[in-house]
Amino acid sequence: MMHGTAGQLRNGNKSSGAWIASKLGYSVLYIVLSVVAILQIFPLVWLLFFSLKNNQEVFNLPPLSLPMNPRWENYEKVWSAGNIDVYFFNSVWITVVATVLTIVLGSLVTYAITRLKWKGSSFVLGLFMVAMMIPVHSTLIPLFSIFNKIHLIDHPLSLILSYVAFNMPITIMILLGFYYALPREVEEAAVIDGCSVNKIFFRIVLPMTGSVIATTGIINMIYNWNEFIFVNTFISSDAYKTLTVGVQNFIGQYTTDWGAIGATLMISILPILIAFLFLSDRIVEGIAAGSVKG
Repeated sequence: MMHGTAGQLRNGNKSSGAWIASKLGYSVLYIVLSVVAILQIFPLVWLLFFSLKNNQEVFNLPPLSLPMNPRWENYEKVWSAGNIDVYFFNSVWITVVATVLTIVLGSLVTYAITRLKWKGSSFVLGLFMVAMMIPVHSTLIPLFSIFNKIHLIDHPLSLILSYVAFNMPITIMILLGFYYALPREVEEAAVIDGCSVNKIFFRIVLPMTGSVIATTGIINMIYNWNEFIFVNTFISSDAYKTLTVGVQNFIGQYTTDWGAIGATLMISILPILIAFLFLSDRIVEGIAAGSVKG
């Protein structure tokens, strides 16, 4: 009996020790994650304070100090007098159109490569993967020459075509593993019922890939919304400029309105931040599904 009791005590001590170690490990993990979260939020807090200051406060006060007199008029000034409303609208519709086109075309290409049998599928996939290694800067002169010949310089279509072309490889790569793992039994049953390839894709396959589409969608949105090089190269009219280029309006030859620049940057961050907050669950779900199924 004494040996049994001693054994139970040892087992109890081991289990309590493991429980304490587990709790300690989780506590350390939470502390580390909290520190990382604070570091991630820090630039947003700094930018908010920055956008509410004038030039004197920007240079004379500590970076994280509250503005002595918050200048909310900075937002009103950039929205009305700085053409930011036009740039914001351009960023929204160009981003949405380019993202939708990329997802639809990328899904069609991925479906053709993974679900249909044709000789050139591996070669086409290889071309898209090679395209991921092409630097954006090396394509500016050829693209400018092509768009100039077909009269698309200073036209939003030049941006949309460029965004779709450069986002297609990463979109296909994300979709690839998910499409390979989709059960073929559903498609075979649809074929027996008389469905065409188009109906199978749009009515059956596309709805099944909602989570991974959300992942590719947010990635495309972030790239398109923040893109600067193509806008700065192909667009010269204020009517077609986006927010990333519009910030330059507040940089003069002799003076720079730093508060207005901060307000413009804050406005440009909010849509992507809101979209990410609403789609974060779907993004995690899509990444997890692709990693497990692929």
